[in-house]
Amino acid sequence: MDVLVGIALAAVIGIPGLGLYFVGRTLGATADVIPAPEQVYWWTIPILLLSALQNAVVEEVIAVGYLMTRLRDLQWGPWAAIAASAALRGTYHLYQGFGQALGNAVMGAIFAWWFHRTGRLWPLLVAHTLLDVVAFVGYLAVGDRL
Repeated sequence: MDVLVGIALAAVIGIPGLGLYFVGRTLGATADVIPAPEQVYWWTIPILLLSALQNAVVEEVIAVGYLMTRLRDLQWGPWAAIAASAALRGTYHLYQGFGQALGNAVMGAIFAWWFHRTGRLWPLLVAHTLLDVVAFVGYLAVGDRL
């Protein structure tokens, strides 16, 4: 069930996220993110897949699981904790430009809300991994052609 929920979350976040990225690029409000190397070797895709998994584990465990749990222990209300988690995620994505930072903050709010409601991290790990796999490996497939 966690895998199916993760796939659904990835679609809910990823499809509008791609639209936001392309609109932001058109308006000049989003950095040109190049998520894959120029040189491709036999190990490039396995490394990108492992990087996607690493990003998911680190971000979801720390920015959602740990932070939300600790803020609850400190008796923060759920909406304040969700906002803090979302703001943290948005700020560490500012290098991608304001549009992508905002998109990541929205993703952070949705993921933090999900964790608050269910206490489950696995769907978030699945969703985040899929989002990064599509970004990393998808870029290799289409690159600058879009």
